[in-house]
Amino acid sequence: MGKSVCFLVSEHPFLDARIFKKEAKSLVKEGYQVTMIVPRRNGYLFDVDGTIFREKFRKKQFTHEGIKIITYEQLFPERKIKHLYTNLLSAGSKRFKDRLTQLGIAEKADIYHAHEFLSLYSGIGIKRTLSAMGKNAKLIYDSHELDPDPYEKQASRIKKIKRESLQLMLKETDHVITVSKSIQSSFKSMNRELPATVIFNSPRLTPECKPGQGINKELTLVYEGVMNETRGSFHKLMQITEKCNETFPLKVIIIGGSKKPDNPLKIPPHLKDKIKQTGWVDYESVSEAMQGADLGWIDLDAGHLLNHRFAMPNKFFSYLNNGIPVLVNQCKDMEEFIRKYNCGYIVEGFQPTAEDYVQALLYLNSNRGKLPEMSRNARKIMETDYSWDHMEKRLLSIYDSLLN
Repeated sequence: MGKSVCFLVSEHPFLDARIFKKEAKSLVKEGYQVTMIVPRRNGYLFDVDGTIFREKFRKKQFTHEGIKIITYEQLFPERKIKHLYTNLLSAGSKRFKDRLTQLGIAEKADIYHAHEFLSLYSGIGIKRTLSAMGKNAKLIYDSHELDPDPYEKQASRIKKIKRESLQLMLKETDHVITVSKSIQSSFKSMNRELPATVIFNSPRLTPECKPGQGINKELTLVYEGVMNETRGSFHKLMQITEKCNETFPLKVIIIGGSKKPDNPLKIPPHLKDKIKQTGWVDYESVSEAMQGADLGWIDLDAGHLLNHRFAMPNKFFSYLNNGIPVLVNQCKDMEEFIRKYNCGYIVEGFQPTAEDYVQALLYLNSNRGKLPEMSRNARKIMETDYSWDHMEKRLLSIYDSLLN
């Protein structure tokens, strides 16, 4: 059997760190022929920060860093979720007429790797079609999150149809990849016979790690990722910064921030000398932007979304990779990881207040001697078990098992 793989993407940007930078490039390095079928928005591809590529990546098909890219106009079939469910119930693939499915069929790949609920749906149509043509293609579902999330604010009827649709699709899926152990367990509860592997959202090991925990005059907190008026707990972070600086000096680094250049973060004037904004930086430059941080901050609403409670996000492993202990609220999988390896500090509660974080930072500032040990532990576990160098082996093992 050959070694051709086709990534199916319905929502993510084509340069997504997990999809392109890690998985696709790892497979190319191993000798796979990799194609990605990815969405455009109003005719344009878009970057990880939401920026539209207006001057480049204009062709409908091109090759980038050894990976074949095929584009299509983004679809929104979730608006007709009952129709999708009916198609899944039907025999064969004649009812699968969406563009992603049709482009995928044309590739005739050995393995299809879907990255969202809707791209998995297209994967089912592709697999059925190729099977009728005599080709036994394999299908992977790389579940970046729980979809549907039973806690999400959505009509119960829609969630019920989506869950039943997912159960049907899993019967025709050959392997599931998840980003946390709790999400893995959720899939196993739906289909105990289906192989499911956790591949964490970790980066490759940075060649140099020079953490400075505990030696800065100002305790330095870093945040990586999207942050705006509604995401990333921006207002809470401003409250934390203000209250801490009433007692001890706290500095904050924000890597990323707003996805809209015309709507930057509105830092209160009296805090501007306490907040450093790097803006969005290249994936390879994140490590440098984190230099000098004492703690990496994550705050998720674990009370209203299971996806938050079960999360193991990119930033979590970025912090650890650079020897930066993680300060996070009570999110199940991150909490268990931190307690096991003593590589961070847990703030109790699914929805802690700014004052809860202030008290934690007051404690950590008064006990700076604990930070270097947490830092060493963070870096060590990435070196020995959790960097992408280790996750890559898990990915290649899945592919080997499907091909052989």
